[in-house]
Amino acid sequence: MDNRVKKHCEESIESVRLRADQGDADAQNALGYMYANGEGVRKNDKEAVRWYRLAADQGDAVAQYNLGLMYEYGLGVPLDYEKAVRWWRLAADQGDADAQYNLGSMYEYGLGVPQDDKEAVRLYRLAADQGDADAQNNLGYMYAYGRGVRKKDKEAVRWWRLAADQGDAVAQNALGYMYRTGLGVRKNDKEAVRWYRLAADQGDAVAQNALGYMYRNGRGVRKNDKEAVRWWRAAADQGDADAQFNLGLSYDNGEGVPQDYIQAHMWYNLSASNRTGDERDIAVSNRDRVAEKMPPEDISEAQRLAREWKPKE
Repeated sequence: MDNRVKKHCEESIESVRLRADQGDADAQNALGYMYANGEGVRKNDKEAVRWYRLAADQGDAVAQYNLGLMYEYGLGVPLDYEKAVRWWRLAADQGDADAQYNLGSMYEYGLGVPQDDKEAVRLYRLAADQGDADAQNNLGYMYAYGRGVRKKDKEAVRWWRLAADQGDAVAQNALGYMYRTGLGVRKNDKEAVRWYRLAADQGDAVAQNALGYMYRNGRGVRKNDKEAVRWWRAAADQGDADAQFNLGLSYDNGEGVPQDYIQAHMWYNLSASNRTGDERDIAVSNRDRVAEKMPPEDISEAQRLAREWKPKE
């Protein structure tokens, strides 16, 4: 929450409304925020849009950013990426880092504007230079894959480290991968585990799956199949297809858990449902191989478990 909004939200709704009615842009933006989030008033997206627009028309960058969000998600107005871009551009031109990041994303994915990686990089860099962790993370991605810039693993690592040091889990996971593979840094499994663990502890499913891999293979840590299963389960419970496959493999072979073909069948089945192409075929093949060892009633039970499974929040 912007500090100006926070200040107004601590006032009475009557006081904020009075100043908003008098044309105070900060109060108008704060009132918009209050209506958008149901703070002190009943949530009303259309009313939020009305107040954001009044402040945005006065040139308030935060309100312009917020109004762009309403258009991006179709809250209180019809969804319109072009209008979201228009408001974010006005805010970005005033140096608003959140707007610069969002506008960069629109250029990266071609939403409301022609797809343009170079423009995405330019905008991400503006926000990243202000310390925006999301922009730093995305800029690392652009350097890692050579999108809009020449591919430079060291530069990717530099931006990911800046984001990771701010606690960004996606960037922490990316750093773990770079240390595990030796891209842009000297290969170091212990350092890879350290970054994976930081991301995994925040609930990042990709990092949890990777940390399970490190424990299963004894890379950067002492080999520990039970710990591998623990991390794979955490990721699998979120719906990560790779972790679901790895958990199926663990039950299939009795590694880190007692051998259990019902569980193996269920996890292979779930993994297959979340995969495509060759990876899906492998999961299906493993599931069918396990099914050959199971009586019909156990197959039915595994199928029931898969049907009723839901990701944990």
